Amino acid sequence: MSTAVVILAAGSGSRVGAAVNKVLLPLRGVPVLVWSVRDALALPDVLRLVLVVRPEDRSAVESAVAPHLADREVHVVDGGATRHASELAALRVLAPEIEAGEVDVVVVHDGARPLAGLPLWQAVVTAARQVGGAIPVVPVTGLVGVDLGPVDASVGGVQTPQAFRARDVLAAYRAAADDGFEGTDTSACVAAYRDVDVAAVAGSPLNLKVTFPEDVALAEELSPTGP
Repeated sequence: MSTAVVILAAGSGSRVGAAVNKVLLPLRGVPVLVWSVRDALALPDVLRLVLVVRPEDRSAVESAVAPHLADREVHVVDGGATRHASELAALRVLAPEIEAGEVDVVVVHDGARPLAGLPLWQAVVTAARQVGGAIPVVPVTGLVGVDLGPVDASVGGVQTPQAFRARDVLAAYRAAADDGFEGTDTSACVAAYRDVDVAAVAGSPLNLKVTFPEDVALAEELSPTGP
């Protein structure tokens, strides 16, 4: 069976203080987005890679990733006003392959998380095939509840990439479209509409999301010498 990957790159650089989309900022000589593209294409069974972008960024994203694709291809699709809408746009592109049984797992990742690393991508794909879905989780510390008491130590922070069996994630997003429901991430939508077991895969503090100016500098420090 084959995997389809969706990389969400339809955000902006507003909070990071950049004049361009933050996924186009340089990280050790290549755009932030390229780190995730290379990890995705390194998976052994990828059939399709879909990049979801803002319409105004399409040309810039295509130019940024093209030198790093070799003989591989990506499909660039315009995103929506929300993360959920962008995910739905990508799934509509993938629907024919999913319905034909050519794709059995869909992975969704934030393009602003460049340091996820290939082992984490492989882990979520493997777990999704085994149980139905997989999300990276890291311990969350230093939180207090509304009563100012400590939060249960079992609370975790959810990252991406998130992987799910393809038919389940497509069915969930179609049902959500009918209801007008929008989830905060892929797992929220799947959980709302499908009875799927989801494995918690060990994430990493290195898998940070580039959101603020200091995140770019931190990613530089934490990243290896090249993607």
